[in-house]
Amino acid sequence: MAAPELELSDEEWRERLAPDRYEVLRRAGTEPAWSGEYLHVDEDGVFRCAGCGLPLFSTDAKFDSGSGWPSFDRAIAAGTVEERPDRSHGMVRTEIVCTGCGGHLGHVFPDGPTETGLRYCVNSLSIEFEPTRD
Repeated sequence: MAAPELELSDEEWRERLAPDRYEVLRRAGTEPAWSGEYLHVDEDGVFRCAGCGLPLFSTDAKFDSGSGWPSFDRAIAAGTVEERPDRSHGMVRTEIVCTGCGGHLGHVFPDGPTETGLRYCVNSLSIEFEPTRD
């Protein structure tokens, strides 16, 4: 596990992020299903980490999983998303974090519908959308 490029104190993160983003990105919280701003996106573009701005996912990889959270079948590039074991809440899952700042993004599951077989289930509060400029 590599150290994130952007390392801030807890106090600095609290100043930098809105309380709901802080809860997700820094405390591994989860937004309620179906509540996320980026559940449905109709434009082409890139989803960046809301903590540090690192590009993480593209609309080319986005699909409707029916789970209530934005879902992607792959990261935008190798090394942008790190996978970590998560045994919280009495489950065994794989957490995904931003390699740029260590922010919690969500979880990845091996039940995706594309050739990757993956479903990156991401909290809208952990990302920001940047539309493609024509």
